[in-house]
Amino acid sequence: MTWVLLFEQFFHNEKEPMLFHTGMFLFLFAVFLIVYSYVFNKPAHRSILLILFGFYFYYKASGIFLFLLLLTITADFFFAGKIVQEPDPKKKKWWLISGIVFSLSFLLYFKYKNFFLENFGVISGQNYSLTQLILPIGISFYTFQSISFLVDIYKEKIKLPKYQDYLLYMTFFPHLVAGPIVRAADFLPQLKRKLTIRKKDLKEASFLILKGFVKKAIIADYVAQYSDIVFSDPTSFSATESVFAVLAYTLQIFCDFSGYTDMAIGIALLLGYRLCTNFQSPYKSFDITDFWRRWHISLSSWLRDYIYIPLGGNKKGFQKQLLFLFLTMLIGGFWHGADWKFVFWGAGHGLLLIFHKLSLRYPRKDWMNTRWFDAFSWLFTFSVVALLWVPFRANSLEDAFVIYSNLFSGFEWKMVDAIYQTHFWIVIVLLFGYFGTLMKDSWKKKVYDYFSKLDNLMLIVLFLVVIQVMLQFKSATVQPFIYFQF
Repeated sequence: MTWVLLFEQFFHNEKEPMLFHTGMFLFLFAVFLIVYSYVFNKPAHRSILLILFGFYFYYKASGIFLFLLLLTITADFFFAGKIVQEPDPKKKKWWLISGIVFSLSFLLYFKYKNFFLENFGVISGQNYSLTQLILPIGISFYTFQSISFLVDIYKEKIKLPKYQDYLLYMTFFPHLVAGPIVRAADFLPQLKRKLTIRKKDLKEASFLILKGFVKKAIIADYVAQYSDIVFSDPTSFSATESVFAVLAYTLQIFCDFSGYTDMAIGIALLLGYRLCTNFQSPYKSFDITDFWRRWHISLSSWLRDYIYIPLGGNKKGFQKQLLFLFLTMLIGGFWHGADWKFVFWGAGHGLLLIFHKLSLRYPRKDWMNTRWFDAFSWLFTFSVVALLWVPFRANSLEDAFVIYSNLFSGFEWKMVDAIYQTHFWIVIVLLFGYFGTLMKDSWKKKVYDYFSKLDNLMLIVLFLVVIQVMLQFKSATVQPFIYFQF
C-alpha cells in the first residue's frame, strides 16, 4: 500500500474495476466495516453510509455511468409515485408502461442498438455506421430490479417506500453489479426492522465469503487459463482437448458466478442484511426443469414472474404453455447479450424445457424408477447443459459450431494422458472443483459444521492459506467476474 495507490482509488479505471476478491477491495471494505460499526444501530446514518459506499463502488466499476444509474432510480421513483397516486386504472397502467419503457430504453440503446442496426442492415441491404458503445456494468441487473419494482407497485404487492430507502435498495453494493436480482419486497422490509448480527451469522458470512473466494479466485480463474486457450482458436485443437475445454468452462462459469453470489450474500450478511439464494447445486439436477430451479434462481424466478406468467403461463392450454416457455427462454438468452450465440443458447434451453414437459405427459415406467435411469438422467442433463455453454463462451456462433464439430470428431483416450502430463494442475483443479460441486448435501453440511466450530485464530489462518494458494494459482492479471459483462 502506497499513498499513490490509495489516491488512485478515488478515480475510475476501466481496466481495474472494483472486485470482491482483490486485496484493495478487502482493505477498503475492512476500513468501511470499522466506520459501519459506529453507525450500525443508527438507521439514518447507516443508510447514508451504505448509499455513499454504493455510489463509490459503482463509480469504481462503471465510472460516469453512475449518473445513468441515479437517473434510472429517480425516474423509477417518479413513475412509482404516479402509479400510486393515479385512481384511474387505465392511466395507472399507462404510467407503468411508461416507466418500464423508460428503464428499458437505456438497456436497448447501450446493449442492443448495434445488434439491431447490423441485422436490419443485412435484411435491407443497407450499411449502417455502428458506434462502439461502452456497456454500463450491471445495467441488465438493475434494469430488471427497476421493472420488478414498478410492476410490484402497480399490483400493490409493496407500498411506495421513501426515496432514500429505494435509493439504498438499488445501490446496495453487494448485489449491485452482478446480482442476485433482489426483489424490493424481500429487501425493503429489512430496512424497517432492527438489524442484529448474531455470532452464527458472522460464521455463515465468513464461510460464504471464503467459499466464494475459493470458487472464483482459485478454481474458476485457474481452469479459465485452459478454456480460454481452446476457445480463442478452436480450429487448432483436437476432440479430446475440446472436451476438456468444455468441461473446464462448465465448471468455470458456475464457480465464477456462484462464487460472486456467495461473496455478495456473505458481505450483505456481515452488514446485517440477507439476500436471496441464487444457486442450489445446479449440476446435480436430474432434468432441465430442475436445473433452472437451481441455476441463477433470482433470474429464472424473475423470468417466470414477469415474463412467463404475464404471457399466460400454464393458464391458456398446454400448447401455448410450451410456446410461452420457449419465448421466455429466448428472452432470457437475449438478455445475456446482443449476439445470435445467446439467442441460440436461450432457444436450446427453451427446446429442452419443451422436451421435458412433453415427456411428463407419458406414464412413468417401472424401469424409470431405478438408479440406472437416474444416473442416465443426470448424465443427459449435465451433458446438454455443458454443450449449451459452448455458444455462451465462444467468440461467435461460428466458433461454437467449430467446437461442436471438434467434440464429435473422434475422442482419443491416449490424449487424456497427454493432457494430464502437460496440464497436471488443471486436471487436479478440475477434479477438485467437480468433487466440491457434486458433493452430497450431507457432506457439505459436515464441512460447514466443522468450519463453524473453528475459533477466530484458525479462521485467520485458513483465510491466509486460501490467499496464498490463490497467489500461486492466479494468472498475470486479475480476472473480472464473467457476469460483469451482462
